[in-house]
Amino acid sequence: MNISIPSETDLLKAVIVHTPGREVSLVNPGIKEELLFDDIIFENDARSEHLDMLDIFRAAMPKGGKIFEIIDLAIECFADENVRAEFVVMLIKELPHRNIHTIEKELISLDAESLVRFAIEGTISGNFSLQPAPNILFTRDLAAVVGNSIIASKAAKEARVREFLLMRTIINHHPLFSGIRKNTITIGGHQSIEGGDVLVASDKIVLIGMSERTSFSGLMSVAEKLLQQGVEHVLAVDIPKQRSSMHLDTIFTFADVNECVAFPPAIMDQKHNVVDLFNGGDFVKTRQCSSLKETLEELTGHPFTFIKCGGEERINQYREQWTDGANLFALAPGVVVGYGRNTQTFKTMVQHGYTHMTQHEFIEEYKGSGIDTTQPNKIAISFEGHELCRGRGGARCMTLPISRIAADSL
Repeated sequence: MNISIPSETDLLKAVIVHTPGREVSLVNPGIKEELLFDDIIFENDARSEHLDMLDIFRAAMPKGGKIFEIIDLAIECFADENVRAEFVVMLIKELPHRNIHTIEKELISLDAESLVRFAIEGTISGNFSLQPAPNILFTRDLAAVVGNSIIASKAAKEARVREFLLMRTIINHHPLFSGIRKNTITIGGHQSIEGGDVLVASDKIVLIGMSERTSFSGLMSVAEKLLQQGVEHVLAVDIPKQRSSMHLDTIFTFADVNECVAFPPAIMDQKHNVVDLFNGGDFVKTRQCSSLKETLEELTGHPFTFIKCGGEERINQYREQWTDGANLFALAPGVVVGYGRNTQTFKTMVQHGYTHMTQHEFIEEYKGSGIDTTQPNKIAISFEGHELCRGRGGARCMTLPISRIAADSL
């Protein structure tokens, strides 16, 4: 499979997800904030909602489209005992105060499935246990494919270290990534970058949010490497360093080539919060820009429409941003999916020419045929996510696309 993401909105061909499992049921209300959750999740309903979302993907994707479960990929890697040993050594190094070294031999001796279960659920026979890793639901943050390169993310919070190490192992060892492995971008030290802050506007323009989860040094390190690998502009977008806007994609996503959904207070009302990073030969040049919209229009040469998350009323903008109204996932140009509870966002998209379809309506119409990208499409698909949204992440957060088909390749 060709691992490549030419842009946020090209036709989806392959995506990595994690359907919620026992790890979300292991979240104790007393430690939910430490585990980066605002509420506890009912596993059965969350799983059902997630599977409904995947049915939407299957209806939209072309023949040969693939949905990979990250657990399956990890188990396939761990079939090799040397890979299991390498993963355990990384765990010990990255979590030195958790005393994992005391069970190193036991962990290495586990079969592939048991080791993956330990990494996600944190439990093993005997008295040793770690907290669960429920955020693996949000596979978006674990990596980001940009063109023909892949960014191996580095967690900002300890609660997510094991998930990120699982993804690093998959990138390094799974045959799915053999063709792109040489273009892996990594960072070290105390730097951090998470995939929710990386948006691919085009093969030449990438946005990276400077958020509470992506550090300035992490952003600059990744930007420099992207510029060396063919990207022409990296737009560093300064966003509020707070829980409600933990990543750029919680307040801004692409719906079409030149249409975006944005949370007005943090994006549309801001000035001078964007820095254009571009190649200056031996060093990275920078220039401050007036706004994100104007910068995108200048660099692409065509106008952009920013659709307001939550519509015109401020209270609805804040309410629907909180429930991931701006966190839409594009299945094809002009075809996006998000939580149905964000009614004002969907109404606003209809006002901008989108047809609103429920998950059932969309699946009934497109199952077996997929999206025809040779025709113009403007469809906003809603699905139920009342349990999923308790984890503070929408459709884009729950997806790690690894292959999209550019329009000129069809």
